[in-house]
Amino acid sequence: MASNDRRHRAAVLGSPIAHSLSPVLHRAAYAELGLDHWSYGRFEVDEQTLPGFIEGLDGSWAGLSLTMPLKRAVIPLLDGITDTAASVEAVNTVVFGEDGRRTGDNTDIPGMVAALRERGVDKVESAAILGAGATASSALAALAGICAGPVTAYVRSAARADEMRGWGERLGVDIRIADWAEADRALAAPLVIATTPAGAADALGGAVPERPGTLFDVLYEPWPTRLASAWADRGGAVVGGLDLLVHQAVLQVEQMTGRSPAPLAAMRKAGEEALAAR
Repeated sequence: MASNDRRHRAAVLGSPIAHSLSPVLHRAAYAELGLDHWSYGRFEVDEQTLPGFIEGLDGSWAGLSLTMPLKRAVIPLLDGITDTAASVEAVNTVVFGEDGRRTGDNTDIPGMVAALRERGVDKVESAAILGAGATASSALAALAGICAGPVTAYVRSAARADEMRGWGERLGVDIRIADWAEADRALAAPLVIATTPAGAADALGGAVPERPGTLFDVLYEPWPTRLASAWADRGGAVVGGLDLLVHQAVLQVEQMTGRSPAPLAAMRKAGEEALAAR
């Protein structure tokens, strides 16, 4: 969509939403691009209030960023979704067309790929995923394009194991399932993607191998995590949650404003400064 004076509003929706860094990143992009008339807000919206919120938007809106718990709830409210979003049944980006059409996309998946590529990781022979939640399915989708061999997911329950098997089959990934009790074995993989909540992988810090590969820890607060610190101390490459957040936001800015490339460096700097101030 081309940038113009009529469509100049965007926002992030979710619940809870108070600590979202999206406004910081998007506003930094607008400033760098000279889009002085653009604004980016933040709204507390849950599954119950989402339909009414979207129906109430006027023609000044260019797009929305979505976080939990809205990434699946929004799909029935859209006119269409991209193949990327359909692959994991999750939308984190809505773009409003000139004709009012609402299109959903998922920039988390290409954002992960871009964050890894920035650190020189564009192909691996195998990988491991810690956790099996919503972010794990996006990680699996990202690995579908860069992992030549098997992906082992370390999970805590049989239900989660079944979910990951289903995603693996759907995404065409050779998925192996292992119990969380054996998660220290994951750290020997050339690429480890940690998708667990804060603190869940802390105990693994003592199991980092002498010569680790690459760790992608999707958390950005608190940062660094104990696992990321231990990994870096061993000389391993670390990709963090802020890297993911910035790269997926870059893609959102480009889609919503029609301006490309979005200013990655300025957005990252703004995110780093905001986190340091907390």
